[in-house]
Amino acid sequence: MASTKASTILLLFSIFIITFSSTSCLNQYHPLDPLTQTEFNQVKTIIQNSYPSENLTFQYVGLDEPKKSTVLSWNSKSTTKSRPPRRASVVTRLNRETHEIIVDLSTHSIVSSKVHNGNGYPLLTVDEQTLANELPFKYQPFIQSIKRRGLNISQVVCSGFTVGWFGEKTTKRVLKINSFYTNGTVNLFVRPVEGITLVIDLDMMKIVGYRDRGMVPVPRAEGTEYQASKQKPPYGPLLNGASVLSEGDGFVLNGNTIRWANWVFHIGFDVRTGTIISQASIYDLQKQQYRRVLYRGFVSELFVPYMNPTAEWYYKTFFDNGEFGFGQSTVSLEPLTDCPNNAKFIDAYYASQDGTPVKISNAICIFERHAGNILWRHTEVTIPDEVITEVRSEVTLVVRMVAVVGNYDYIIDWEFKPSGSIKLDIGLTGVLETEGVTYTHKDQINEEVYGTLVADNTIAVNHDHFLTYYLDLDVDGEANSFVKNNLVTKRVTDPSIPRKSYWTVVSETAKTESDAKIHLGLKPTELVVVNPNKRTKPGNLIGYRLIPGAVAAPLLLEDDYPQIRGAFTKYNVWVTPYNKSEQWAGGQYVDQSKGDDTLAVWSLRDREIENKDIVLWYTVGFHHPPCQEDFPMMPTLSGGFELRPTNFFESSPVLKVRTKPPPKHAPSPNCTK
Repeated sequence: MASTKASTILLLFSIFIITFSSTSCLNQYHPLDPLTQTEFNQVKTIIQNSYPSENLTFQYVGLDEPKKSTVLSWNSKSTTKSRPPRRASVVTRLNRETHEIIVDLSTHSIVSSKVHNGNGYPLLTVDEQTLANELPFKYQPFIQSIKRRGLNISQVVCSGFTVGWFGEKTTKRVLKINSFYTNGTVNLFVRPVEGITLVIDLDMMKIVGYRDRGMVPVPRAEGTEYQASKQKPPYGPLLNGASVLSEGDGFVLNGNTIRWANWVFHIGFDVRTGTIISQASIYDLQKQQYRRVLYRGFVSELFVPYMNPTAEWYYKTFFDNGEFGFGQSTVSLEPLTDCPNNAKFIDAYYASQDGTPVKISNAICIFERHAGNILWRHTEVTIPDEVITEVRSEVTLVVRMVAVVGNYDYIIDWEFKPSGSIKLDIGLTGVLETEGVTYTHKDQINEEVYGTLVADNTIAVNHDHFLTYYLDLDVDGEANSFVKNNLVTKRVTDPSIPRKSYWTVVSETAKTESDAKIHLGLKPTELVVVNPNKRTKPGNLIGYRLIPGAVAAPLLLEDDYPQIRGAFTKYNVWVTPYNKSEQWAGGQYVDQSKGDDTLAVWSLRDREIENKDIVLWYTVGFHHPPCQEDFPMMPTLSGGFELRPTNFFESSPVLKVRTKPPPKHAPSPNCTK
């Protein structure tokens, strides 16, 4: 009887999903959809007509996100939906000034325009970096330096590095150029040409500084080539590719909105951050309604300071989102290897330096993951003469992108689970940043080298990665609170009990921003974003818990200039009241910023956060002292965290989850040709 009832509920649920999906096809647009190719062209035309100049450059073009209240109002309407005004946020450079412009695409007009007079410079474009990297090859001092080293200049490659800020009162928009040698390998970052540094003024696009500090051997190419076509025997074990396919795609992609199992959410894309997940809601089978979980989430900043303080290296303290752009660093995903062949792909666009849209084919992939994991199981052996085993395999939905910033590849996954959890994974791979040295054996080293000797003449430099996530959680509504459930040890006072101690939970609700700043690992605690206005039937506050991964904190001194700029990494967790203008942890203008517009600065206002619309900021950190296994190609190093329902449902949502049939193989991927 119970089985029949469960089947009926599942049937009704399936009918509901099909009906909901079919009606939603009538509205394939969404206010948070990224700008389209047509809209990028429209923005270009409007700006160029208003600012006719050959020197105008587009540094950033993205969606001017509508007010949250506007989006929620649009989302709540069940009948005719009038789309909120469609606007673009544009940052340009003109006459050495940074212009902030808002364009209304529906009226083809400029809504506002102002000059940025604060510190820092906007996102670097791909085009200006390319031009800067070409300048050395027309510069005679550089050409002569390469000749003195006995190198073939046709096999030299240049790459730009942001210069940071180290106390200067005024700065120019410059880039430093280092060079690498590709003779014998395309793995150029492991063959640095040491000693040569050029400084490029990006606004003038000319060389304004040059230094050759002397020759150091270029590390050897032997054993560093990674292209499969260039490999020589012997080979290692043959590995199966990611060619797993279930019956059908398993999800519905309607425009940029995805419906899968009990989840519905929106996928966006931005030149600065890449993938954006918005309006993630989960269907509650008992309440028979979708319930809000996450309004908006993305990687806000990625801080990568290297630990070599010498003249050639000290400035290498990168902010990959704000300086180079995770979105414009996104690469096309390879079917069957980056993503399994049951994946669907989404293309993305960003604006080039002249405003023309650039297409990234297969920028994001979405796929069901059948990893052989267990969703839940139990074997009951206590009942006499019976053994009962129930197992449900776990199938999840993954949204993936890969950003390649210089030598590092970052794999960014959002994984949605039927249990209500959202797991966020980061994979670090690619090539180490190396320094050429004279040493070929560790015993020769009699000075600090700031890293590990991984091969002849090659030091892999110590460094950190800090990825700060912006997570605007709306747990069953905007009004939320941040609760620290501290695990406290207590002594047993009853002398008749032989136990001497136990632990209990003591809850503490953060009233203001300063209450919510947390160094994880100092004491046992569970961190929960709750809706203080809603409770379960037993009376528990509904919430979502942050389950951190491995904890890493910055080791730089607080008065060190890179750490002043990256002060948002000082705490693992921050909570701020929602503010549309506060989305970038490192500030709006990060290149050569001075740390005066960061998450750490905003939080000094110590605003109230109890029972408010709040944003959770979480930093995933990696300390990386390299080892020889990281060279010449680095196996993926993974980390991450999870957002998990905590008293959100009345009971486990996975009890009635159906196990999908075993995956099958298919001959061809579903991707852009």
